[in-house]
Amino acid sequence: MTEYEKPFWERGLLVAGVDEAGRGPLAGPLVACAVILPPFTQPFIKGDSKVMSPKEREEAYEVIKSNAIAIGTAVVDSSLIDRVGILKANHIAFRRALEDLKHNFHVVISDYLPVEGYECIALVKGDKKSLSCACASIVAKVLRDRIMEHYHRLLPQYNFARHKGYATREHIRAISLYRESPIHRKSFSPIKQLRLFE
Repeated sequence: MTEYEKPFWERGLLVAGVDEAGRGPLAGPLVACAVILPPFTQPFIKGDSKVMSPKEREEAYEVIKSNAIAIGTAVVDSSLIDRVGILKANHIAFRRALEDLKHNFHVVISDYLPVEGYECIALVKGDKKSLSCACASIVAKVLRDRIMEHYHRLLPQYNFARHKGYATREHIRAISLYRESPIHRKSFSPIKQLRLFE
């Protein structure tokens, strides 16, 4: 998981891995994270964040926090996603997370999307191939889940704690019953379709 980082580490350069959580849900923010690991960090993660249990992610999150040189985060809310579209929102989130690092780095390894203005290696399934990217994925997922659990307490009728805003049958049924909330993405189907019939 460090084959992409090693050539830079061997030259004394720092790598920032960047990834996001929340591209696909119907509700809630997109959360991006950037992580700079100490050079020659040994892989300590089993699989990518999507196949880890919540407990495993929380444990990995604590290890990452304890060991990372720097962590940067960015939260892009549903209103901005509706305004600019998910792809542009993703680019904005990546840039903001990298700026939030407040630490020098030399190269970026991103999950799928290239980041303009930086020397960047954009990897398909970057969170499986790069340790830096995998760490960023875990932090982003943990933080987004916490945000959705907060929204669950404010809007319990949608049961965000269970599905985290994704398009489950339960969630779509709740939208049909209660209509969308302020944190729903109005530009996403099926919310967009439901609004046409109002």
